[in-house]
Amino acid sequence: MNDRLTVDVHLDPSELEAALRADVLAGLGGRPYSLPPKWFYDAAGSELFDQITTLDEYYPTEAERAALQQCAELIVGISGADTVMELGSGSSDKTRVLLDAFSAAGQLQRYVPFDVSETALRSAADSLVARYPDLQVHGVVGDFDRHLDRLPTDGLRLLMFLGGTLGNYTPGPRATLLAQMAATLRAGEWLLLGTDLVKDTGRLVTAYDDAAGVTAAFNLNVLRVVNRELGADFDVDSFEHVALWNADAEWIEMRLRAGRDMTVRVPPLDLEVPLVAGEEILTEVSAKFRRDGIAAELATAGFEVVEWWTDPAGDFALSLSRRTD
Repeated sequence: MNDRLTVDVHLDPSELEAALRADVLAGLGGRPYSLPPKWFYDAAGSELFDQITTLDEYYPTEAERAALQQCAELIVGISGADTVMELGSGSSDKTRVLLDAFSAAGQLQRYVPFDVSETALRSAADSLVARYPDLQVHGVVGDFDRHLDRLPTDGLRLLMFLGGTLGNYTPGPRATLLAQMAATLRAGEWLLLGTDLVKDTGRLVTAYDDAAGVTAAFNLNVLRVVNRELGADFDVDSFEHVALWNADAEWIEMRLRAGRDMTVRVPPLDLEVPLVAGEEILTEVSAKFRRDGIAAELATAGFEVVEWWTDPAGDFALSLSRRTD
């Protein structure tokens, strides 16, 4: 036990199973078919995603890290925060760039990682309390679509949402999430948001369809999760990974394309899913942003963009916004 580490758990296995059932029924209960990207991330999926972040084709992780390295000290000084809260914290790897800057300033009192995986959160938290001997780590295990109101309220807080994860939300749910973030914060508190930017479409598609097939394996893993957890009978080898650019929506779409006619059964839901050869299941959108557009979305939610930074190549943006009255 470490008296500088506490973890609040707001999800149990039964809740996760109920959420999976609801999502599969909603997504596969009628055409067009879809599955939410949150179900990529079992242990195998998380390992595959870690591999994706090291690929030459996948620029967002290192681009965001480069942006953080440039502006970390400025974020510390401008925000004046003593508490950093991070949604979807995962391994908290890139976060160390910012925590190092806060630590050097002697300003940070607590870090609040928030993640759906208790295992990943505890592993990251253990390494952080060892790295920062004066830091209190208050982990929260939950779903940030439902449990933002469980975040600690002490201190002057900076809420971080990195990795471009906001882009996995379509416009309506995205507006709802941003409004929930604003409602979580008090006037004068801060949001640090990472957003991937619109760029050459060839680079975008390649980032989600690497030559080694790691992203394909990651995408297909969602079918393995549904098979394992709900006893479905997806023939995973009969599906093909597809990544394409939707120019109208300005987002990448990841899909799984059926290679033959089939009917998939999900017994606990009493569900049969007929697919014809070539039919697709949408598994992820990854929206790309422009500065004016994301600033407008933040303003609608109740934030004012105070600073904007990108990596040297201009691929990925970090915006620092203040919660308005």
